Amino acid sequence: MRTTDRLSDGPENPAPGSRPGTTRIVAGDPARPKRKRTLEISLAAGLALLIGAGAAVASSVARGSDAPAAQAAAAGTPAAELKLGYFGNITHAPALLGVSQGLIAKSLGETKLSTQVFNAGPAAIEALNAGAIDATYIGPNPAINSYVKSRGESISIIAGAASGGAQLVVKPEIASAKDLKGKKLASPQLGGTQDVALRAWLGKQGYKTSTDGSGDVAINPTENAQTLKLFQDGKLDGAWLPEPWASRLVLQAGAKVLVDEKDLWDKGEFITTVLIVNKKFAADHPDTVKALLKGHVESVDWLEAAPAAEKATVLNAALKESAGAALPADVIDRSLTNIVFTVDPLAGTYQKLLQDGVDAGTTTQADIGGIFDLTALNSVLGGSPAGTKISAQGLGRD
Repeated sequence: MRTTDRLSDGPENPAPGSRPGTTRIVAGDPARPKRKRTLEISLAAGLALLIGAGAAVASSVARGSDAPAAQAAAAGTPAAELKLGYFGNITHAPALLGVSQGLIAKSLGETKLSTQVFNAGPAAIEALNAGAIDATYIGPNPAINSYVKSRGESISIIAGAASGGAQLVVKPEIASAKDLKGKKLASPQLGGTQDVALRAWLGKQGYKTSTDGSGDVAINPTENAQTLKLFQDGKLDGAWLPEPWASRLVLQAGAKVLVDEKDLWDKGEFITTVLIVNKKFAADHPDTVKALLKGHVESVDWLEAAPAAEKATVLNAALKESAGAALPADVIDRSLTNIVFTVDPLAGTYQKLLQDGVDAGTTTQADIGGIFDLTALNSVLGGSPAGTKISAQGLGRD
């Protein structure tokens, strides 16, 4: 992992040495030799599984009956390291701010913070399940899919991060849904939140789609930067994207908004980004999870209160650091007007999100009761002047 330079401007500067190393991982991209310790996610997954299996055998042989006692002693202690994932998107601003300004590292105290940057949710879930990361900012549908596939054993949603900020943007000549037949659209990754939203919406318009790209409308899961280039080259007719990518296609490539996802939800409220944690990590290190949430809440509080210009400046610097490039002022301004930052994961929307995944063919019908564990979040919020209890809406602990 490479160590990146600290921003000098922002809400708070971390102490020297407190900034995490950061690795950028893009779905489908090869590893880059210039970064230290860069590995493909698949390699990380394999190594994690092999190391985990080897460690279990070695521990059993070396310590025999002492292993359960040692594991019990370790449970509940702060972790030596927290490996955190997030995306280089404006919808992940609490992570961008919390990492770049040292808010999360400061809250973690003695626990080392390491970070990895992803392009889309399914790749982050793979890393989480493999042990390559311990927690990640992610869209709700990959979180639901992981929970369903593992029968509730893999992850817990521990907080919300952002609401809004996703749109279907298309070529100007496409006037309505009826013009999409035979067209080629993109989403960030198969099974990701925008991919599910696109497939579910098209189904409601009477179109059939398939996860293999066939159907009445072709959907090609594509890395966001590639989507921009393909649209500019006339090789895509549109895409369902999170911010800042929707704004980039509109302002830099001449696209227009066909669907703003907020118009599809009651009161215009839909969750775009949540914070999840590996269940075993949370059980072993509850104090570390609480510390992570403290930094997360501070980041969201700052984003809610900061003047628009200052917020854009700080986030743009963080984007340049984590995603490789800053955004034009009009793009970041448009992006921020479409997003609400919130620690509430909007639990009341998850049955619809699950059904959308079922309709899209990316998940199966299941009971998601228990997907939330908001107890640590509510403990953190209870210690703040404006603390308000966040409800799991009967889908877990709060």
